[in-house]
Amino acid sequence: MRPDYFIFVPAYNVSQTLADVLGRIAPAVMERAQVLVIDDGSKDDTRGAYDTFVAGMACADRLHYEYFEKNSGYGAVVKRGIAAGLESGAKYIACLHGDAQYPAEQLGEFFAVLESEAHGMPADGKMLALVQGSRHAVAGGAKAGNMPLYKRFGGAFLTALENLAFKQKLTDRHSGFIVYNAEFLKTLDLEKLSPSFDIDLEIISIADARGYRLSELPIPTRYAGEKSNLNVVTYGLRVLRQVIRRFFR
Repeated sequence: MRPDYFIFVPAYNVSQTLADVLGRIAPAVMERAQVLVIDDGSKDDTRGAYDTFVAGMACADRLHYEYFEKNSGYGAVVKRGIAAGLESGAKYIACLHGDAQYPAEQLGEFFAVLESEAHGMPADGKMLALVQGSRHAVAGGAKAGNMPLYKRFGGAFLTALENLAFKQKLTDRHSGFIVYNAEFLKTLDLEKLSPSFDIDLEIISIADARGYRLSELPIPTRYAGEKSNLNVVTYGLRVLRQVIRRFFR
């Protein structure tokens, strides 16, 4: 049966957090969803954590697992997740990271925003392309959630530049907690998208440039001293490249 929601979970060495992430997806969401965990060549027991979780699930048939033999990068995982979501026929596709930094329990709120839009086209006639979780929508939230200082200031600086370059203003352009309208995703050429961490920003930039609407909802910030796989210097340079491209267009 075709699901209403498709949730793909980028997973790399997340044996300690994956079960908690999957377990926080609300039953009402899970009943309408298909979930795909995409393991990007983990070296730990991520697969074992998944198998243990699924063994106790009443609706295990809604969860699936894919393993990349070679670590292919975040962009490759996102492109595979989007492609699988479109193949499923789901109306809305969510990216939920496996490291527990993002609130799986809030997915229902994000899907609800997109579903409410589907019941009537807004006056401006522009489709809502996506809803992004913002860790900065509530003042002081990022600091309270232990986001490292360099990430708070670096993210604020980059977001300020991006808000100058793009039509729509957001408070947190670097959150990976995003729920997409599948109708918008169908317009993308996935092969041309970035293979790196800036793929999220690239998709948002495309939506903005094409006149789609963007929305955001506040989410809590959760940092517990985990090791990040993101090279902040390389990522920052990629973001600046996106901004420069937009300015010159």
